[in-house]
Amino acid sequence: MYPAPFEYSAPTTLEEATALLAELGDEGRVLAGGQSLLPMMKLRLASPTHLVDINRIPGLDRIEQVNGHIQIGALVRHADVVASQEISDASPLIASTAPWVADPLVRNRGTLCGSVAHCDPEGDWNSVMLALGAEVVATSRSGERVIPIEEFVVDYFTNSLQSGEMVTAVRVPRADAGTGGAYLKLERKVGDYATVGVATHLRMEGGTIVEAGIGLTSVGPRNIKAREAEAMLVGQAPSPELFAEAARAAAAASDPASDVRGPAEYKRAVVEAYVRRGLETCLGQISEEG
Repeated sequence: MYPAPFEYSAPTTLEEATALLAELGDEGRVLAGGQSLLPMMKLRLASPTHLVDINRIPGLDRIEQVNGHIQIGALVRHADVVASQEISDASPLIASTAPWVADPLVRNRGTLCGSVAHCDPEGDWNSVMLALGAEVVATSRSGERVIPIEEFVVDYFTNSLQSGEMVTAVRVPRADAGTGGAYLKLERKVGDYATVGVATHLRMEGGTIVEAGIGLTSVGPRNIKAREAEAMLVGQAPSPELFAEAARAAAAASDPASDVRGPAEYKRAVVEAYVRRGLETCLGQISEEG
């Protein structure tokens, strides 16, 4: 099947792009990597009348430090994240996740920001962003708006961008000393969507957990932040019993559907096992650092 007819523009400045999006309203869609949008257009699940290709706009392909955060621009490819020493140094969870995203072909073209904006509950990045407390930078002709990730992810394939806005960056806090992060993913084959994915993040000071993040992939109508499990961890000394309790709470927060990848009960069991294993991995990273 072929896409419905559409117009195409390739602005060379951010000002030009946002002006065009303001004019087009809901009829315009941003094209960065196109790894989610174009397949949906071919199946006519999405039929924008105008594509705004941002690949010629300079400066959107940067990974940089901004006020204690790592800022990842809208044209940073998954492969760029895999190869980035700055990401490896600044965020163990992002570094752990990047090689698991899709396959090499998609990683070479697809963008992290595009995946975040797509809000596919089977996508990996939004679970990571929920675990890390990320922010999304949205830009329009009126200026810039910073949106907490929990407010950005609204529902299944639905974000909180307003008409005329585009995602220009994602920001995550730079990891302090005593931080660990891990992403575990069960998939049927390389490049497949996750049957279950779990993002875990821990930061410790003086033997106490002071920060915890847990994000769940593909076990609900949107990526899930396991708040109750996170709250159990903060202020506690790590132990196998504590991690097992938090893992059970995370599994209880999941809402998987039975499908060809497995029954719901199986997926909840995987969530529990992966959360426990991810937390143990985080603790191991912190112990090695010390």
